Amino acid sequence: MPATAHRSKTFAALLVAGALALGLSACGSSGSTKAASDSATAAAPASSAMPTPDASSTMAAGQPFGAACAAVPKDGAGSFAGMAQDPVATAASHNPLLSTLVAAVTKAGLVDTLNSAQNITVFAPTNDAFAKIPKKDLDAVLADKDKLTKILTYHVTPERLAPDALPGEHKTLEGSTVKVTGSGEDFTVNGNAKVLCGNVQTSNATVYIVDTVLMPTS
Repeated sequence: MPATAHRSKTFAALLVAGALALGLSACGSSGSTKAASDSATAAAPASSAMPTPDASSTMAAGQPFGAACAAVPKDGAGSFAGMAQDPVATAASHNPLLSTLVAAVTKAGLVDTLNSAQNITVFAPTNDAFAKIPKKDLDAVLADKDKLTKILTYHVTPERLAPDALPGEHKTLEGSTVKVTGSGEDFTVNGNAKVLCGNVQTSNATVYIVDTVLMPTS
């Protein structure tokens, strides 16, 4: 074969080999790009599916607020951490602000009822709140179990209310409603009972300590 023809065939073979190599390189690059794209696409839903915190749960787990919270023991069963471990009637029995309420609940036979309830809210009058009631009237109420039960169950709602859900009207275990006004850390129940220490957690309830005993209208 002449030398010129041999060189032409060799040059053509090199061109074919180069084109083939370039094509394989391009395919590989395209495959890598597609794989990376597929990987990013698969990762995107996982990121967007991340759960967002529930606002009411966050609020419910927040810190107690209010001036009277300073009177709650710093440690032990009557502290905020201690109360969070017990059901509401038991937790209240360890709180020095609520001894009169606990005595009334015990007299009405409601300890087990409150302790076994799930996810309730309790508006808990302080000892000073009960002291606002003339002694003769208070003694009469304490001696009348039906009336006492009616008053005490009027302080309980069958749902656990975080501070941001507190404003509005809420049905009570007694059957009628309480109305809460305010926002932030300033709330009033039925127009005259101020929340002194709110968002106190027990194992089954959220407690709002108030400065006035609530009275059902009927």
